[in-house]
Amino acid sequence: MNDALKPVPEPTLSDVAALAGVSRAIASRALSAQPRPVSADKRERVLRAAETLGFRPNPLARGLASKTVNLVAILVNHIHDLSDLDLFDLLLAEIQAIGKQVIFIRVGDGEHAETLLRDSVAYHVDAALVFSDFADAATVRRMFRNNAVLMLNGHQDACAPSVTMDEDQGIRAAVADAAAKGVRSALLLTGRTMSLVEQARIGYYRAALARHGIALLGELAGDYSYASGRALARQIDVDATGAVFCTSDAMAMGVLDAHRQHFPQHRPQRFRLYGFDNISLTQFDAYPISSIGADRRDYVAQIVRILSDPAHLVQGCGQVLVATRFVPRLTG
Repeated sequence: MNDALKPVPEPTLSDVAALAGVSRAIASRALSAQPRPVSADKRERVLRAAETLGFRPNPLARGLASKTVNLVAILVNHIHDLSDLDLFDLLLAEIQAIGKQVIFIRVGDGEHAETLLRDSVAYHVDAALVFSDFADAATVRRMFRNNAVLMLNGHQDACAPSVTMDEDQGIRAAVADAAAKGVRSALLLTGRTMSLVEQARIGYYRAALARHGIALLGELAGDYSYASGRALARQIDVDATGAVFCTSDAMAMGVLDAHRQHFPQHRPQRFRLYGFDNISLTQFDAYPISSIGADRRDYVAQIVRILSDPAHLVQGCGQVLVATRFVPRLTG
């Protein structure tokens, strides 16, 4: 082969160390994304040598040496709900801030969940964050061959830490708000009723409505999406219903758009409307929906705190509840 056509060998960490006049171990510490002890002078020499040579650290090689890959798997059903966008944008930023990267594994509607989870064993990750309600802690540990599993879907066990929201608190406040405004009947629009989190949420609504003597006219199941909320809106008897509670803001947005005539200047004329998740869009003029939600920054901070502590992550410590609150807006 013509020498001009031969591939130029990639510079190695040893090349960088030799040019900087330091040991390979010091060069590795200087280039690490984690704060590791090395003098300012040596760090500067190493960074200058790396730039001169065009050296880029190899995360895989670093992971093989340290037995970590700084990679976190996030298991989701799908990402189409507006609340997902608000949450995952923040979560990715905070995970990257601690020197890790993320892969998403989309389980879908559950029909092929077992196959997808089984295939996930091909990924070597330091930890798995489980949002999908089709996955339990034991299955995820087995599939990834890793005990570092954080549950966020209600399927935790004694061996897995979890972060969940105290939804009862916010729901009680929202229903109390409706009762104080004279509501005596209500309709509940739900998401996937097979979800443990959703089942608990529905139970909280039933209990809160009964506590205030508000008749529950019915429960209509959707899938948290705007489209399902808009479709279910056709079943609302506006003459008999005092309030509509939706278990996602996206569904409440669909209801609001389907019944704009009953919300002049966004204020309720026939029935009051409450959402859930307190997504960012409810803070804008188009969808001023009364909602329930947790402080996302607190929620994400609790996730990252456990993720950053391997001992807590693998020993089942850290069963954390994050408070929710009611946020009144015009539609309520």
